[in-house]
Amino acid sequence: MAISDLHVGHAENHDHVAALRPDDPGDWLIVAGDVAERMADVEWALATLADRYATVIWAPGNHELWTPRDDPDQSRGDRRYRRIVEFCRRIGVHTPEDAYPVWTGPGGPVQVAPLFLLYDYTFRPAGAANKQQALAVAYQAGIVCTDEYLLHPDPYPTRDDWCRARLAYTEDRLANRGSDHPTVLVNHYPLVREPTRVLRHPEFAQWCGTEHTARWHVKYGAAVVVYGHLHIPRTTTYDGVRFEEVSVGYPREWHRRGGPPTPRPVFPQA
Repeated sequence: MAISDLHVGHAENHDHVAALRPDDPGDWLIVAGDVAERMADVEWALATLADRYATVIWAPGNHELWTPRDDPDQSRGDRRYRRIVEFCRRIGVHTPEDAYPVWTGPGGPVQVAPLFLLYDYTFRPAGAANKQQALAVAYQAGIVCTDEYLLHPDPYPTRDDWCRARLAYTEDRLANRGSDHPTVLVNHYPLVREPTRVLRHPEFAQWCGTEHTARWHVKYGAAVVVYGHLHIPRTTTYDGVRFEEVSVGYPREWHRRGGPPTPRPVFPQA
């Protein structure tokens, strides 16, 4: 099963996560980022789910990496990410820094690879030739991701520099994963640009991934790709590979759909 964009800082989302239970005691749960913004909320949600599901696999979103002014934990950038990784290891949650676990249930065996890649402003608006032009278009339209203010790239000079470092690190890990099983690639952002084409504000796409992962689902033998971030839960297919967007989203969004989504089946497919 898979879910993302829990945003448990919202009371209704907190209650939704508090009520989640596996259908079977052997169920695994993928959590594809945006658990919360404040560190205490991130830890509560991951610990709650780890107590209930046989295995929990987490990939970070952008919101976990924010440093809100009202959070007692003021860690920033890579240090904040590592802080969550260490917490996950204490409670038995798999992270992008750990060995990739193998699911042997229905649809398996597959190797589940949580990824942390960020974005590099290459999903640009039409006519924008570089990052500076893309950002100018977004600022002019008034569509600017809060990451520009709260997601600090320390110790990297920029978020796109951090993204490039994560791409190199992750490609090496995937190329040397020590298995010929198909993969389940888990990333907060879509690995291909196509899902962003339906965004209401196309300027926002530049904060939604990188062109450098456009063929990873083929290159690394994906049976399924799991992602979130867009708050548009749906199933699509690219190059014969199933992509699952598994967001809960904000209460104002899921109220329009009739209620918060429950975890989405990865295997067996619904």
